[in-house]
Amino acid sequence: MKIPVVIFCGGTGTRMKEETEFRPKPMVSLGGRPIIWHIMKIYSHHGFNKFIIALGYKGDYIKDYFLNQEYFDNDFNLQTKTGKKILHKNNRRRKDDFDITFVNTGLETPTGDRLVRVKKYLKSDLFMVTYGDGVSDINIRDLLRFHKKKKLIGTVTGVHPKSKWGIIVSDKNGVVKRFQEKPRFNQYTNGGFMVFTKKVFEYLKKGDMIHDAFPGLAKNGQLAVYLHDGYWSAMDTYQDVEEMNKQWKKDPAWKVW
Repeated sequence: MKIPVVIFCGGTGTRMKEETEFRPKPMVSLGGRPIIWHIMKIYSHHGFNKFIIALGYKGDYIKDYFLNQEYFDNDFNLQTKTGKKILHKNNRRRKDDFDITFVNTGLETPTGDRLVRVKKYLKSDLFMVTYGDGVSDINIRDLLRFHKKKKLIGTVTGVHPKSKWGIIVSDKNGVVKRFQEKPRFNQYTNGGFMVFTKKVFEYLKKGDMIHDAFPGLAKNGQLAVYLHDGYWSAMDTYQDVEEMNKQWKKDPAWKVW
C-alpha cells in the first residue's frame, strides 16, 4: 500500500501579502511553477506520489492548477464555440505522475484539525505530513527508514534555520571585522517533512495545531527527530520568494528530480 503524503495548504500567508492577497501561499511561483509542485516533485522523486492536499484559503486555485496543468504548461489551441482544446505537440512537457486527493478542510482551521479532517482518506497506518511552503534536498526514503527503525509514533525533520538579519562580527576591542549575511544557525527547528502513525490522533484535540501534539509525544518518548544538515528553505516572506527564485536560476539545491 502506498504511503500518502498530507500537505497543509490552508493558511492565508499574511506575512507575504504581496503574493497571497490573490492566491494561496502554495501557489506562489518558484521558477515559473507553484511551490507546492516543487514539494510534490521532491516526494515523487523518491517514490512517493500519493498526495492528500488539505485545502483552505483560496483552495480552488490549487484545484484549478492541477485540473488544467497541461494547459498552463503548454501552448494550445482553444475553439470557443465547441470548447475543443488542442495541445501543440512541439513543446508538450512530460506529465507528472501524481495521485492527488483534494480535501476542503476549512478557511481558518488549525493544522491539527486539518489533519483530523483528512484522516478518512489515510488508508495506511503510516503516513507523511509536510507544509506547503518549504523545500529541501532531503532524502525521503532515508527519512522513512529512520522512522521505521525508531518504531515510534512520530518523526519530525530537524533543519538549520537561517537568520533573517545579517550579523556583525567584531573583535574584543569592538572593531568590526566583517558582516555575515543571514548566517545559518547551528540549532535545529522543525522543517516539516514529518512521518506519523495513526496513533498521533490520540495526541490531538479540537483546535490544535499539529505541533501541539509534539510535547505529549515527547513526554511519552514517542517523537524522534531526523537531523538534516543539507539544504532547506521556507517561503515565509516576499524576500524569501525573491531569494528562492534567484536560487532557482543559479543553483536550485532542492531540485533532486
